[in-house]
Amino acid sequence: MLPPVKKDRVITELPKCFSPYAALHTNDGFHPEVKAVCQAHKTGTVDLNIAKVIVVGDVAVGKTCLISRFCKDAFEKNYKATIGVDFEMERFEVLGVPFSLQLWDTAGQERFKCIASTYYRGAQAIIVVFDLSSAESLTHARQWLEDAMKENDPSSVLLFLVGTKRDLSSPDQLAHTEWEAIRLSEEIRAEYWAVSAKSGHGIRDFFFRVASLTFEANILAELEKTGSKQVSDIIRLTESIEEKQKPAKKKNNCC
Repeated sequence: MLPPVKKDRVITELPKCFSPYAALHTNDGFHPEVKAVCQAHKTGTVDLNIAKVIVVGDVAVGKTCLISRFCKDAFEKNYKATIGVDFEMERFEVLGVPFSLQLWDTAGQERFKCIASTYYRGAQAIIVVFDLSSAESLTHARQWLEDAMKENDPSSVLLFLVGTKRDLSSPDQLAHTEWEAIRLSEEIRAEYWAVSAKSGHGIRDFFFRVASLTFEANILAELEKTGSKQVSDIIRLTESIEEKQKPAKKKNNCC
């Protein structure tokens, strides 16, 4: 028996985007068909809908801190660099339906790329992270996306470009970097966000947005594929699948 979803992980309305100038869409609410099948959903089911989310970017841009702030509400200044991949599962309730995000925290160091890249496949969302105080990390964002997309279907993946360490940037630097980031997000068709893991600014809103958009995309994809209007025919992924998709034990050396 799975534990109940935390009260602060319940999503009843589509969260707003960070910037309408760089958003995947600007709808005010969930798609009508998604709301319809969720209203027909019976509470108490153990079935789960799961989305795989991979987090990529340069070393030390704050990928681990980003995830840790949301999942554990903690910020560790002196954290150890990720080796290969780390894994977190975060449970939500979206429009009354159980839903989980698999958050795959991948290593940014070059020598671990061959390990991390094996976990890119099958992602429903890709979060490309850069440091708002480092212009170089933003220039590398496109390559990280290209590497991740080699293992995925571009037509079925939601993209997010996230600037971290917002608290470290001066107003002028932040304005200039955000202008460049929004321009890049438009080119790669990603939704742009700026957050701070240290202060927690924007973290909860961002992950709620990721959960909501991936949930909506998954339900719409299943509706299109099956033609079914019953949520019980859509939400098929169970706890056993959740267990099966956990990452294998990490290796110390690459290749």
